[in-house]
Amino acid sequence: MADIITVIVNGEPRELRVPPEMPLVWALREELGLTGTKLSCGIGLCGACTVHVSGKAVRSCVTPIGEVSGPVTTIEGLSSPGGLHPVQKAWIENAVAQCGFCQSGFIMAAAAMVGETPGAQPAELLQQMTNICRCSTFSRVRLAMMAAAGHGVKSHD
Repeated sequence: MADIITVIVNGEPRELRVPPEMPLVWALREELGLTGTKLSCGIGLCGACTVHVSGKAVRSCVTPIGEVSGPVTTIEGLSSPGGLHPVQKAWIENAVAQCGFCQSGFIMAAAAMVGETPGAQPAELLQQMTNICRCSTFSRVRLAMMAAAGHGVKSHD
């Protein structure tokens, strides 16, 4: 049975008529048309579906929309009117994406980590990253995360 659920997505209140057990990823993609959030494994392991809820990285494929209690930020809402988020800039500068499928989830996870632990050392950030990339762009992900965390690392490809 569908309920009316109100959630703030990328700064805008949105009203959805969906079952509360619907995974957040489906509400975002199918109901709101925000297709930057990807679905891959469907069991919360790979991280392709990572979004922010109240500023924390969550796996939207295993998060029921009815349990979302704070504002949601997707890849479409990560940048500001002033420009790209520092993690997005670092991703571009380090040419991280290969096929690109998992990258929105990686960027969202990295942005949450950098925001939660300012000044963190690269090893700390890398230890926290649990997203998976099938194309094996992990070396460029590491460079971009370190650059976004203020360690000034940039690839020299």
